[in-house]
Amino acid sequence: MALDICVKVAVGAPDVLGDCPFSQRVLLTLEEKELPYKIHLINVSEKPQWFLDISPEGKVPLMKLDGKWVADSDVIVGLLEEKFPEPSLKTPPEFASVGSKIFGAFVTFLKSKDANDGSEKALVDELEALDNHLKTHSGPFVAGEKVTAVDLSLAPKLYHLEVALGHYKKWSVPESLTNVRNYANALFARESFEKTKAKNEFVVAGWESKVNA
Repeated sequence: MALDICVKVAVGAPDVLGDCPFSQRVLLTLEEKELPYKIHLINVSEKPQWFLDISPEGKVPLMKLDGKWVADSDVIVGLLEEKFPEPSLKTPPEFASVGSKIFGAFVTFLKSKDANDGSEKALVDELEALDNHLKTHSGPFVAGEKVTAVDLSLAPKLYHLEVALGHYKKWSVPESLTNVRNYANALFARESFEKTKAKNEFVVAGWESKVNA
């Protein structure tokens, strides 16, 4: 039986998967575990009443598990791992926080209007830390040869970083960070990623209001 999941619809395209990286993280998990699912696209600007009835906070992703609607990608992914343990996507505890500060640093830099505020360096520092981790561990993924939950969390965030910063700041990951570049390319090339990613133009549109705020 297919699992019901509510995710963000694309900005300006009511029938197209949107750009939420947290929604994609859950979809990636479902794909990697080969679990059937049914997507419900939610316009987060004009949330339908039926959605607010099951999710008063109105947040996506939202998934129905064991008859209950569950919010928060961290919680959903954890429950999926418990309920469907094979194939395992569990990340060893010592690697669980690798790259965890990249997304926040990316958003700060993307929204920055001051070239001297240190936000670019802060992002590069976080990417360098990931690069060093990948260099000193036998990858190609964070925990080794197999994809785990930490990779499926990082993949959409690195994709947003690449697309949004490339568009709004003409910026890309420094060429010196070859391990990060190879890592991102390996994740983006996975069938699960191709099936669940938002198109570039919808990622750009999704960030427009925040960039211009």
